Amino acid sequence: MEHLYAPWRYSYVSEEKIEGCVFCHISKNLDDENLQVLFHDEYCFVVMNKFPYSPGHMMVIPHFHTDKIEDLDDKTWEVMSVRVRQGVKLLKETMSCEGVNIGMNLGKAAGAGIEQHVHYHMLPRWLGDTNFISSIAGNRVYPANFDEIFNKLKNSASKYFV
Repeated sequence: MEHLYAPWRYSYVSEEKIEGCVFCHISKNLDDENLQVLFHDEYCFVVMNKFPYSPGHMMVIPHFHTDKIEDLDDKTWEVMSVRVRQGVKLLKETMSCEGVNIGMNLGKAAGAGIEQHVHYHMLPRWLGDTNFISSIAGNRVYPANFDEIFNKLKNSASKYFV
């Protein structure tokens, strides 16, 4: 039998869990490099997804805690939309991705993993990135080191988030 080795997943099952809302925790600790915040302003922040669907998976998250987009004020919604557009440009130009999925999963029924705090997802995509193992075995193989990707995006972020 062959084994798949995924050392980055060990932290998911072994690390101490954050009490309360993880996104509010990040919002209060924006300068903690371990949280991999790429950019922040007074309305929202852009952060790497700790357990990504694809290498470079980022999120735009409002500082305001709510599970309803209709509770966000117009300015926060507008700024988040601008940050998503800037993040897509960052992914396309820095990671040379051929496409980007963007979206929100609002509520558990819609697939939200963290349903208590709204957030946008931005997932870089490449032609052929759904490989055989994803299609058949339901697993993913990432051809990248996530810390290297974070550093690459962080080094370029100031050119995109203005």
